[in-house]
Amino acid sequence: MPIVEHLIADTFGSHIGKYSQRLKVTRAKETLAQAPLLFLKSVVVTSRGVSISADALAACAERGIPVFFLDGQGNNYATMYASGLTGTVLTRRAQLLAYYDERGLAVARTIAEGKIRNQAANLKYLAKTRKESAPELHEELHRRALEVLDCIAYLDRIQAETLEEARNAIMSAEAHAAKRYWAAAGMVMPESYQWPGRKGRGATDPVNSLLNYGYGILYGLSEQALLLAGLDPYAGFLHADRPGKPSLVLDFIEEFRQVAVDRLVFGLVNRGFKVEQDGRGLLAQTTRRALAEKVLKHVEAGVRYEKKRQPLRFVMQMQARHLATFLRGERPAYDPFKASW
Repeated sequence: MPIVEHLIADTFGSHIGKYSQRLKVTRAKETLAQAPLLFLKSVVVTSRGVSISADALAACAERGIPVFFLDGQGNNYATMYASGLTGTVLTRRAQLLAYYDERGLAVARTIAEGKIRNQAANLKYLAKTRKESAPELHEELHRRALEVLDCIAYLDRIQAETLEEARNAIMSAEAHAAKRYWAAAGMVMPESYQWPGRKGRGATDPVNSLLNYGYGILYGLSEQALLLAGLDPYAGFLHADRPGKPSLVLDFIEEFRQVAVDRLVFGLVNRGFKVEQDGRGLLAQTTRRALAEKVLKHVEAGVRYEKKRQPLRFVMQMQARHLATFLRGERPAYDPFKASW
């Protein structure tokens, strides 16, 4: 029996309980899924009407296993962690103070640069896979990738001393790159999926629904990495602060969307992945489960990082730690994760 590292509970009326040294998802005495606590890395609840016992929550908290709760569109509306993870002080003090000096501005620039570079890398990756089968598309995607990279010049021209002065210009550079990236990505979308262009929350077309749901899973993993590094998920730099808005999570996720979710979804739709939706345009339970399993498996896959192949989940954790050490003044710069293609 394969080892289950991510336990998914997606059936209405089911229950997550602790049985000896494992968690089980059951309904009406039927075991739907189970996983040994020793190997478990996360619990993902993707349906309403799922209950979880206090013993199961305690076992997860004791072992540092997060429990993520997602709605039908992939929005991560709640996460359970051990309370000790939010008890750090020194890193958070440095993080809050950094907003007002050159460190905050440097982080915001770096996040935008990392996102733009990884968008270009994704287009080059899509081009590489079409070199023989569609040479004209191969060349066009390469050209579009260079156009995305050109947006880094916008960042280089920004003259500002504080983050507040630079934020709008940084966001503008990011928006220009995103517009070019998604226009190019549309060139590889099969017509059968009726891609309308990139749409965020509330989208009901198949591809955007997959992307948004995948991002929801990535939000939870990003928050976990930040908390383990001692950072406050709600005190960001590039994204403005708002009550209840995890702005640092929104910052941090930017350099990982392209490899963790976009590349996976582009591959799925080009292989004819079946997307089932309900009457409201939300992903059906079977599709949500299939996608969640693929995203969680994908983040365990190796990527090139610091001259080695490392699981993407590990890379996210290391980047969060690098960010924390930079903010504390123990690292000269925060460098973004740069995807290979």
